[in-house]
Amino acid sequence: MKKKNPFFKGLFKNIVFVVLIFITLGLFLGFVDLDELNKNSVEEVSIAKLVQYINDDEVLKIEVHKNNIISYLKDETKLVSKKEPGITLTENLSFFDINNEKLQEISFIYKEDNSEWFVPFLLMVVLPFVLLIGFFWFFLRKGKGNITQSFDFTKSKAKKFNKVSQKDKITFKDVAGLEEEKQELFEIIDFLKQPQKYLKLGAKIPKGVLLVGPAGCGKTLLAKAVAGESNVPFFYVSGSSFIELFVGVGSSRVRDLFEGAKKQQPCLIFIDELDSIGKIRGASFSGGNEEREQTLNQLLTEMDGFEKNDKIIVLGATNRVDVLDPALLRPGRFDRKVIIDLPDIKEREDILKIHSKGKPLGKDIDLREVAERTPGFSGADLENVINEAAILTAKNEEKVVSQKNVLESIEKVLLGPEKRSKIIGKEEKEIAAYHEAGHAIVASFVPKGEPVRKISIISRGIAAGYTLQVPEKEKRLKRKSDFVADIAVLLGGYLSEKMIFGEVSSGASDDLKRASYIARKIVKELGMSSFGPVTFGERQTEVFLGYEGKEDKNYSEETAKRIDAEVKSIILEAEEMAKNILMKYKEVLERVTKELIKKETLEREEYEKLLVV
Repeated sequence: MKKKNPFFKGLFKNIVFVVLIFITLGLFLGFVDLDELNKNSVEEVSIAKLVQYINDDEVLKIEVHKNNIISYLKDETKLVSKKEPGITLTENLSFFDINNEKLQEISFIYKEDNSEWFVPFLLMVVLPFVLLIGFFWFFLRKGKGNITQSFDFTKSKAKKFNKVSQKDKITFKDVAGLEEEKQELFEIIDFLKQPQKYLKLGAKIPKGVLLVGPAGCGKTLLAKAVAGESNVPFFYVSGSSFIELFVGVGSSRVRDLFEGAKKQQPCLIFIDELDSIGKIRGASFSGGNEEREQTLNQLLTEMDGFEKNDKIIVLGATNRVDVLDPALLRPGRFDRKVIIDLPDIKEREDILKIHSKGKPLGKDIDLREVAERTPGFSGADLENVINEAAILTAKNEEKVVSQKNVLESIEKVLLGPEKRSKIIGKEEKEIAAYHEAGHAIVASFVPKGEPVRKISIISRGIAAGYTLQVPEKEKRLKRKSDFVADIAVLLGGYLSEKMIFGEVSSGASDDLKRASYIARKIVKELGMSSFGPVTFGERQTEVFLGYEGKEDKNYSEETAKRIDAEVKSIILEAEEMAKNILMKYKEVLERVTKELIKKETLEREEYEKLLVV
């Protein structure tokens, strides 16, 4: 970026400052009589007394300033008198018995007042002139800025980082877990540090590396770590910054980005949210879609076109790899695809240790327990948990972050803050207690059920209560029996209400929705039904006007009826399982419900004591 001349940098402010000084000085000279100020330092006498001094031959000279008369005596005394306005000094003295001979010997000096014209001249001539100059200068400056902006319209919006300070530098040490992913990127770093090692052997380093994973799993953090480890120029840009209303701007910005990168080889270009410009090309129905396709075409050309960019490596990040254009994923463009998954329990513990640095932790902190309670959390979620715990500690005016605050922050991140001020009736409280106790009892006694960590009927977010389950061991693969157990737990609250009250409340709606989704997924996607190894329905990858296509129904109406029957069969199987458990352990259900109404929250230890039959 071109630096502004220091001389002109604050010119406008300086002009305004000088104008204000002149106005203040003019007003001061116009409204303040300097002669009045001088009178305070000399003796003031009347005209009659002055005549007496003249007759005594003691006056050497007289100065006349408007109506003020300053007399200088022979003994160097200075006197001030006031004459009558509208008449001359001679006429004023003639009213007294004055010696004309003595008067003629005195030297008279008349000083004209020049201040009368100064203020009008300043306000009517100088000030309008200065304001006119300032007005034209301001609009010329704005016009110049607009012209500059119009020329910069096609310039890339990428942010360039040459060298990051040690304080802000991020390396692989700051990235917990992801060992295999980091190993994949070490080759990229080594090439950037010593490219000749590979080029002299004819080896071609990958042109692009695509980081794929769910939101918050650390894609951007990994890109920063690659830049920090390689210590080369790093260009960061979001995919959305290429797209503008006018066709051709996006492709111009892509060209400008790579032209700037060529001057800094070897270097890195990181394009975040690549799917915003890399979606599959198709029929164009709008200018915006045409603009996106032109931008993508230019990106494809720059990455592996006629000209070779051997020392420019492009990192891309997306969580929608399914919608990317195949030409973008072929070898020569994004050669490598690094899949970043959600962290496991060991990685979550390491992530928590990194985000806990610099925070005063209490002696009771157990990050392993926190990691156990946060399955499915991303790195960003875990950072938020620790931050919320620190905020809660400050709110409670405590000095260290305790385990209680951390566990409380987990539930806050999952469900929202507690709503203790929300008033609920006795009947609603009883319904919520039976509902949550039903979930917990089924979860505790169903085969392959996950252990219950906490039950609460305190409202959080939109939930009137919640039952927190945490698996002892994380599973990446699940069988049909595992899914059926999950559905049974979801139906536990519904069946508990129905068994005790004879009808159900609206609080079970979300549970039923989730249970139906799992059952339909078992039949249509996982091949765990009587249909065998067959899947039904395909999602359209084409995206039109920001909306994903609906599912393609690639099966007949007869098959659809069989699918519905299979889904219903699975749900009824889970329902029967949950109903038998609740009937068998009805006494335990009543015991847990009673205690839950009394305490509102039951931790794992308290709950397990109530399970003893």
